[in-house]
Amino acid sequence: MMADARGIGMTSQRTRDRMVARLRERGITDEVVLAAMAAVPRHLFIDEALASRAYEDAALPIGYEQTISQPYTVARMLEAVRAGRELGRVLEVGTGCGYQAAVLARIAREVYSVERIAPLLEKARANLRGLRLSNLRLAHGDGYKGLPEAAPFDAIVVAAATPQVPPALKEQLAHGGRMVLPLGAESQQLLVVERAASEGAAEFNEVRLDPVRFVPLRMGKS
Repeated sequence: MMADARGIGMTSQRTRDRMVARLRERGITDEVVLAAMAAVPRHLFIDEALASRAYEDAALPIGYEQTISQPYTVARMLEAVRAGRELGRVLEVGTGCGYQAAVLARIAREVYSVERIAPLLEKARANLRGLRLSNLRLAHGDGYKGLPEAAPFDAIVVAAATPQVPPALKEQLAHGGRMVLPLGAESQQLLVVERAASEGAAEFNEVRLDPVRFVPLRMGKS
């Protein structure tokens, strides 16, 4: 049975509001992103044994050698990829436990999320079921290949680190679209890739942001 989305004590709305206040203190200013994070119950996406830590600004294990990113990193990435725009179709690479997909579903019209680890994808489906997000679609696939059948995307968010930007993801980015991903191996930085708005242009502009630490993006499905 799914836990109550409202939560009590350390998993209550008041606790989520305190998390959002901390995000504001750290410089997150996008009110759309902040409202989405205030609305999504993060404690539903982690093991019950860790529920008391759900709203700490820390990455937590979710099994299969994967983690749920710290709230600040989620907010920073979504603020960077949104850039104050209304988002239509969005791709997330690395569903994980489903938390970031749930936040994305509150700030975009349509969200596709790809996960390579089948049991983790099923876990995400179970976590998300009670939220009834009709604009979110999950897929089992190779994140390096993206989701060409649903492209182009206004925004792409990659939730695992890669030493170079996957070419397929650049191709699936709409003109004027933005992608954010952790770039690097041992030393990683958030990278924002923006595709030129002109239909006749194929240029991409890249901007490096904060140092981060993510699990590696792996090829194939499992």
